[in-house]
Amino acid sequence: MIRKICRAAPVVSWLLMMFITGQAKSQSVQSPVPKTDSFVNPLLVTGPDPWVVSHNGVYYFCRTTGRNIQLLATTKMSKLGEAKAVTVWTPPAKGLHSKELWAPEMHYINHKWYIYFAADDGNNDHHRMYVLENTHADPLSDNWVFKGKVADPTNKWAIDGTVFRYKRKLYMLWAGWEADVNVAQNIYIARLKNPWTIQGERVKLSSPIYDWEKRGSVKGSLPTVNEGPEILKSPKGRLFLLYSASGCWTDHYSLGMLSLKKGGNPMKASDWIKSDHPVFASAPDIGVYAPGHNGFFKSPDGKQDWIIYHANDKPGQGCGRFRSPRMQQIHWLSDGTPDFGKPVAAGVKLAVPSGE
Repeated sequence: MIRKICRAAPVVSWLLMMFITGQAKSQSVQSPVPKTDSFVNPLLVTGPDPWVVSHNGVYYFCRTTGRNIQLLATTKMSKLGEAKAVTVWTPPAKGLHSKELWAPEMHYINHKWYIYFAADDGNNDHHRMYVLENTHADPLSDNWVFKGKVADPTNKWAIDGTVFRYKRKLYMLWAGWEADVNVAQNIYIARLKNPWTIQGERVKLSSPIYDWEKRGSVKGSLPTVNEGPEILKSPKGRLFLLYSASGCWTDHYSLGMLSLKKGGNPMKASDWIKSDHPVFASAPDIGVYAPGHNGFFKSPDGKQDWIIYHANDKPGQGCGRFRSPRMQQIHWLSDGTPDFGKPVAAGVKLAVPSGE
């Protein structure tokens, strides 16, 4: 057909070819339709000690800034990078909780908001846990009130506080020292009388005992480390305690796990079974170093469990601003234990949480 047109009307043929060529060129320069069903890590450029809590369809994200408490709110965790950081509380210029604010966590308890954090007066030996309260429905409001220190009767060095409810009882977990010398960071638990008051004595659940928990320690210099405890509840109702092990200043920072026995008492150390190996560790072959200090959250439809954690892109980046928040889905094995897999390399496309 085209050949016939060309013989009969060369001008028409030339115009037709120009139209077809132009259309092809136009199509070739069109930008591909952006995919909205995937995301890549890291979620932010920086964000040490990430924590996420969801409420009424909104995810609230916390991280360590060292100088204040910030919240980021989003309805899609894959879009966290588009959220605006809102400073909800700034400490006084001086005092026992004025410096080195670490690992803030926000929790919704009894229809009120609480933010737990560790702070000191510029001397690390004075680190203790503190809590803020907000009775307003919107945690981004400026209604935060300082409730005070949260401490057990020993009042020893303490950081990385988190709370959880189990069988209608409220508990607190944290990392602390046995005495007043920085020899080892252990994981402790205690009952809570209310969200700002510990009831009774603390119980030590975990200490660094394996070689992979002691990386970066030099006798007489640096401590062995168990820190950043977090609770993960399985779809079958099992209770797991994840914690970060080894010094964050090393590339060996990783996650360990304790499992509560069936029918066990969270306050009884012997009812927790400790894994003899890390369950989530560095992957130097793909450029992920020192993954740790995690949190957990559900997908919008409630069908998936996700872990959020920080990690470095290069070796030797330590505990500073290079730690960026990343997230990936948790899978569950047939025996009801979590499978965290391997950290995913930066820039790799992942499917967004189900329900987004």
